[in-house]
Amino acid sequence: MDEKYDPATVEAVGKVTEAFETIERARGHLYSFHQLTGSADLALSDAVEQLEKAGHAEWARRISEELIGLNVLPDRWTFQVIEEYDDGYFKTFQDLVRDLLGTLTDGRRHLHEQQMKEDRRTEGRTGHEMGTPSSPAADD
Repeated sequence: MDEKYDPATVEAVGKVTEAFETIERARGHLYSFHQLTGSADLALSDAVEQLEKAGHAEWARRISEELIGLNVLPDRWTFQVIEEYDDGYFKTFQDLVRDLLGTLTDGRRHLHEQQMKEDRRTEGRTGHEMGTPSSPAADD
């Protein structure tokens, strides 16, 4: 690894980027939540039709009026939750990570992992080649 980066700094920056990777996963779960909730809402439309055909008009009406299209949070459907998350917490975290990397590692990502690779690989063994070093983050 490039000796210009202090190991303590590389480790600390690695913790921040690890936390951001976790946030990326959480964001993916929000999209899953969004899609699964939407799919369930659409499936209810089919259930309402089937209940009506089976002679259960009151249940069809209740589901249609009380549940289909219901906000998942006060005043919000899932797409609104995602947009607020993306525009607030996620963007703030993303911007901070970009600034941190730009300031402390010249924009280079995964320096901690690069050091781990150097430490764990077997020199000269096929499949253990070092490869190219971590590169600066691409501009957004």
